[in-house]
Amino acid sequence: MAEEILSAPAAAPLDEARHIRRLMVFFAVVYVVEGFGQVGGLISQPLSFYLKEAKGWSPLQVTAYLTIFNFPWIIKPVYGIVSDFVPLFGYRRKAYLILANALGAIAYFSATRLGESHTLGLVLLLTAYAMAISSTLCGALLVENGQRFSSSDAFVNQQWLWFNVAAMASALIGGELVQHLSPEGALHGAAAIVALAPISAILATLYLIDESRSRADFGQLKKTFHALVATFAVRDLWVIAIFLFLYYLNPGFGTPLYFYMTDSLKFSQAYIGILGAISSAGWVLGALFYRRFMRGLTSRALINLSILLGTVTTAAYLLLFGEVSAAFVNFASGIANCIAFVATLTLVADYCPQRAEGFAFALMMSLLNLATSVSNNLGSYLYEHVFANRLDPLIILSAGFTALIFLFVPMLRLRSKEAGAAAHRPTDT
Repeated sequence: MAEEILSAPAAAPLDEARHIRRLMVFFAVVYVVEGFGQVGGLISQPLSFYLKEAKGWSPLQVTAYLTIFNFPWIIKPVYGIVSDFVPLFGYRRKAYLILANALGAIAYFSATRLGESHTLGLVLLLTAYAMAISSTLCGALLVENGQRFSSSDAFVNQQWLWFNVAAMASALIGGELVQHLSPEGALHGAAAIVALAPISAILATLYLIDESRSRADFGQLKKTFHALVATFAVRDLWVIAIFLFLYYLNPGFGTPLYFYMTDSLKFSQAYIGILGAISSAGWVLGALFYRRFMRGLTSRALINLSILLGTVTTAAYLLLFGEVSAAFVNFASGIANCIAFVATLTLVADYCPQRAEGFAFALMMSLLNLATSVSNNLGSYLYEHVFANRLDPLIILSAGFTALIFLFVPMLRLRSKEAGAAAHRPTDT
């Protein structure tokens, strides 16, 4: 089919194992860039510290400001549709990936000279668009090739393994920048470092993605349009969409936790950065553990395990009293979050319908991002206006919301389906 990234003529000389290896390297490189380049990456702690210290903002104000950068992630299906329907310079994916990462590099370079919250916000919004577009196209690659080789769980695992390798480095570097520089200096230093990362994604796209040149013709546009419309008639996808939204809707406490660790526990900014790295190390261990011991689990077992781990590790934040307990809790939370992402994203990838894989996957990820955004703002609101800046009630509520998701698992009707196996057999037409 015309929109496939690796067309039949281009893929013919490659055996299946080599094909998969190239994709695994590509996903590793691009998600290292995502780990550094997202607003929640290297610039996250310097940005939160800058808004808290230099601007004097409250947790709710900081969360609301950061919510702006979620919008490009909520409209991800738009990028998928444009890429499917409108080739850029003759390419449906490759040219968009290069352009998006170039935009990210330029925007971050521009951020090194800005300090006002509104102009800084506009530039960082451009970086969010760049990363969201790049992520969308990688999602299309993941679904198309994951269903073809029954390896969507391996591709999801690879992406989040390397995302969190980068997140580990981001947390350590961000913490050191905040500890040793002024709020503005740390912010500009982080932007300068991140500006270099998208260059590697551009090179990976050029050398690891083989894509035949294509043009928009009426026949292919008509087929793709019908596939997009048919997406909304797939019962399984509607059920997964509802489940995914509920799964990630639990009240979040990321920003309140940052304020609590800074103001109440008196953790240094460097140690808060170390805690972020420890959480990412948990993600990495979870990904490696999944790769070694958990492949072959049924989707139902994997989802149930992720809910159990999520409930326990969320409640474990009640035991956060000092630096040692914080390290253990963040590490365990990282493991649980990794299993949750592998479980839910693999489920989505397995059920995306043919010819609309990129659009459907982007649509589901947009729903996840919307739920996360609502969750974070709800959590910060409750922390300030309901729980009087007390973290424990928010933690208990969040753990309770996570546990309730057990009740919705039967509606997925997964039976004995293996995680990573396509629910719909892919075709080559």
